[in-house]
Amino acid sequence: MSEKSLLSSKFLFYTITVSTLLFIVSSLFFLQRHESSFTSSLVRKLILPRTDIKNDDFGKIDTLCDRNRDVLKVFMYNLPSEFHFGLLNWHKKGSEIWPNVKNFSTIPSYPGGLNRQHSVEYWLTLDLLASETPEIKRPCSNAAIRVKNFNEADIVFVPFFASLSYNRKSKLRGNETISGDRLLQERLVEFLKSQDEWKRFDGKDHLIIAHHPNSLLYARTFLGSAMFVLSDFGRYSSAIANLEKDIIAPYLHVVKTISNNESAPFEKRPVLAYFQGAIYRKDGGTIRQELYNLLKDEKDVHFAFGTVRGNGTKQTGKGMASSKFCLNIAGDTPSSNRLFDAIVSHCVPVIISDQIELPFEDTLDYSGFSVFVHASEAVKKGFLMNLLRGITEDQWKKKWERLKEVAGCFEYGFPSQVGDSVNMIWSAVSHKLSSLQFDVHRKNRYRRSEMFDRNRSS
Repeated sequence: MSEKSLLSSKFLFYTITVSTLLFIVSSLFFLQRHESSFTSSLVRKLILPRTDIKNDDFGKIDTLCDRNRDVLKVFMYNLPSEFHFGLLNWHKKGSEIWPNVKNFSTIPSYPGGLNRQHSVEYWLTLDLLASETPEIKRPCSNAAIRVKNFNEADIVFVPFFASLSYNRKSKLRGNETISGDRLLQERLVEFLKSQDEWKRFDGKDHLIIAHHPNSLLYARTFLGSAMFVLSDFGRYSSAIANLEKDIIAPYLHVVKTISNNESAPFEKRPVLAYFQGAIYRKDGGTIRQELYNLLKDEKDVHFAFGTVRGNGTKQTGKGMASSKFCLNIAGDTPSSNRLFDAIVSHCVPVIISDQIELPFEDTLDYSGFSVFVHASEAVKKGFLMNLLRGITEDQWKKKWERLKEVAGCFEYGFPSQVGDSVNMIWSAVSHKLSSLQFDVHRKNRYRRSEMFDRNRSS
């Protein structure tokens, strides 16, 4: 290469390097000056993406959050208490709208049993209330704060405890001709449709939690433009709920979390494969009965009927913690809390549910700690057992170690922790904002000319 060409190449390299550095510096300066806007917070999220989560991240609290940090800004409606904590028999005092989260003893508890598995809206609402309370330490990284002006917000949160409303009010009582749950949904639709916040983008920037598959049955048709947080899409049409706009959140597990120090290794897990639950299901869940007939006589397999009643939950937790693999088989819907029970038991999940959608899959690679089997393969005689017995101890151990790293992603709690389910859900909402912004920009294309035309006609 000639000296002249060499000098030209060096000059080009230095020019590109300097230009890149100037772009980064100017972008950060821009973000610092304009942090309150929807676009700037989105750009920051794209420039500074989330890294993979490690076990050491869980529970760490960085600094107090404020609106000048990289946080999701959330406007939350002050709905009457009968839509949220009133369903937990909380009674406001005076002009109160929300419980005083500074005093943990005044926060109503969520009901136990299987009710708790769909308690997502409870934890998210508490987290937003905590964001207004500096005394409560909570994460700022990939977190959310409540703002009082919806024009500052990235997303609008609807604090309706839809799953709890379904569990407690969907059955007719006494002389009722319409359920309390249906009445709340009708009132919610009427309220939202009348709000300027909803009208601005036809509700596309609203976040609604409907984690129980049967919750929001009436309202979902009218509110389908919003971003939903769901357990799966099993009972939704693709026009109302889909991966493009909606978020899958984990169930709250019902078995006890196994600590890393207590987690049994390969040689201390005598059961090869474990399943305990309802065997006779409808729809896609008929595969459970087929697998039961195939596996019931295998000596190192536990496949039995079970419920949460009595000592059922404790027994299931003990069984999972002493098993190498836990079967997560499609039931009435593609998902169940059994997957998350397995994860916190450090029992490698075997996912046999072709239509399942998984929480946080844009961040977590489930193949690193799970085994996926097509339903059509699983029901072939000998296929599943040969597959599981063919996984070596070293291969299993790699998945087990990864399970211990990611288990914290599937924990709900208050206050929230770095990398827990609440933190991960807010992060997932942030990831959806780019497509939301795209839709907003498209809608704004002809807004000026339409306003001009309306003004001229009036």
